[in-house]
Amino acid sequence: MSAFEEVNYYFRKAARVMDLSAAVEKMLVTPFREVKVDVSIALDNGQLGTFIGYRIQHDKTRGPMKGGLRFHPSVDLAEAQALASLMTWKTAVVNLPYGGAKGGIAVDPESLTPRELERLTRRFVQQIHDIIGPQQDIPAPDVNTNPQIMAWIMDEYSKFHGFSPAVVTGKPVELFGSKGREEATGRGVVWALEEYLADAGLGEVRGKRFAVQGFGNVGSWACRFLHERGGRVVAIGDARGAIGHREGIDIPTLVEHVAKTRSVAGFPGAQGISNEGVLLADVDVLVPAALGGVITEANAKDIRARIVLEAANAPTTPGADDILEGRGVTVLPDIFVNAGGVTVSYFEWAQNIQQFSWEEEKVNAELHRHMREAYATLARVVKSRKVSFRTAAFIVAIGRVGRATVLRGV
Repeated sequence: MSAFEEVNYYFRKAARVMDLSAAVEKMLVTPFREVKVDVSIALDNGQLGTFIGYRIQHDKTRGPMKGGLRFHPSVDLAEAQALASLMTWKTAVVNLPYGGAKGGIAVDPESLTPRELERLTRRFVQQIHDIIGPQQDIPAPDVNTNPQIMAWIMDEYSKFHGFSPAVVTGKPVELFGSKGREEATGRGVVWALEEYLADAGLGEVRGKRFAVQGFGNVGSWACRFLHERGGRVVAIGDARGAIGHREGIDIPTLVEHVAKTRSVAGFPGAQGISNEGVLLADVDVLVPAALGGVITEANAKDIRARIVLEAANAPTTPGADDILEGRGVTVLPDIFVNAGGVTVSYFEWAQNIQQFSWEEEKVNAELHRHMREAYATLARVVKSRKVSFRTAAFIVAIGRVGRATVLRGV
């Protein structure tokens, strides 16, 4: 299956439980708009660099479309379609007034100088500025993009449309970003887990063992919050290597190490292990927090964690998901678990429109409320329908999007 087909597999699994017609299914899975653009820039060495950019707008029924931009060599049409549709369902799960979109550029940003990266970002905005906007489609950071890139997007868009801070979220706080946005996804991941642990009678984070694949924005913040709560993160991996320590890794010291070296590899407070060893570690909770498709039919049978906490987008393939469900492993799905980022992006957008900033305490309190309410809704569906958390999440999301579609008029 392509990445988009995998998302639609989960969609149709829920649709069968809901007894949706084939016509309604097709309408809800079909993207509203797909844009592919040439992004050519002058490189610092005088040569011409040509890259391909994408913006897939999946659904706008419940509000402006929302979703990140990633700069990564893997970006292609199918990946963007999949991630855009996941955003539609994710925003519906946490009941935000948004639809879903996603996109990015097929590029390795590490191969570019800072000036080339800025030119690439601005050129991309020049190509898509007429299809994004505060009331149309609001990008945000994703893999290999950050607040600085969001600032360039805001600035370039504003050249065409006037001052428009609400066109993009995840901006620096000094440039109308929201307090608490940087750590929001990781914070939401841990709150999602705490809701499940309490509901299932499994106690607290303290004393439990964790393996985390990915130590970027989401993974590093999740590790910090787990560590603060007394969890033991015993294995961590990133694109350059992986480390482990049976008694738990010193996360604050590791954060300092990564700030200097840009990788967990070589951290003196742990031993080097394989990246596959992170996924197969003997832990209570596995947290995939990097790219998609890392838990597959080939390794799902060997995963020892009893809980998979999907901090990444689409980390588990359908075949692997079926294996884990058959083994009794609880998978808390991405469209709920990592929704903290888009939730606080919504708060940032609302602040920009109101031209009024919130204190961080309010941001965090509102995020916690959204995660609690979303979990409570999913848990009720899990129990009433006797389905997995992933299927429950899709049932909730499809129901909300479907009702809005009918009410607005097909």
